[in-house]
Formats: sequence, C-alpha cells, structure tokens
Amino acid sequence: MFILTALCFAAFLYQFVIFAAIIISWFPVEPGSGLERVRDVLHALTEPVLGPLRRAIPAVRLGGFALDLSPLIVLIGLSILRQVLC
Repeated sequence: MFILTALCFAAFLYQFVIFAAIIISWFPVEPGSGLERVRDVLHALTEPVLGPLRRAIPAVRLGGFALDLSPLIVLIGLSILRQVLC
C-alpha cells in the first residue's frame, strides 16, 4: 500500500514539475539569474521523459512557430496513471 501511495504522490509531483517547466518556458530568462537555475533544474527533471517523446513526435507547425505536444502527452499519461492507481 505504501508503494502505491508513493507512486501516486510521485506522479502528482511530476505533473507539477512539468507544469512549472511549461510556464517558465514562456518567459525570457537572463543568463546568471536565479530563474535560470530554476529553469535548468526543471529541464534536468523533465528532459529524460520529454526528450524521447520530442524526438518521436514532431512539433505541430502553427504559422511561424511550432507547438511541442510532448508535455501534454506526458500530463495526460500521468493523469490516466493516477486515475488507475490512486
């Protein structure tokens, strides 16, 4: 039972980390700032999961920019996992 609770909590925390990484990616970050360190930590935590998905699923082109769907896919997957396990 403890392992199941720990997995549910870890999935919740990882969803929070992904949301934070998404939000911080919307803002310019100056080199050497405290925000850069936060961005680097979030990137280090999310890239092992998002990186392979990013390489497998190309970004959706919307005019002059591209929309990366990998965070959305991981968030949906974690949500389904939490509904099944928790």
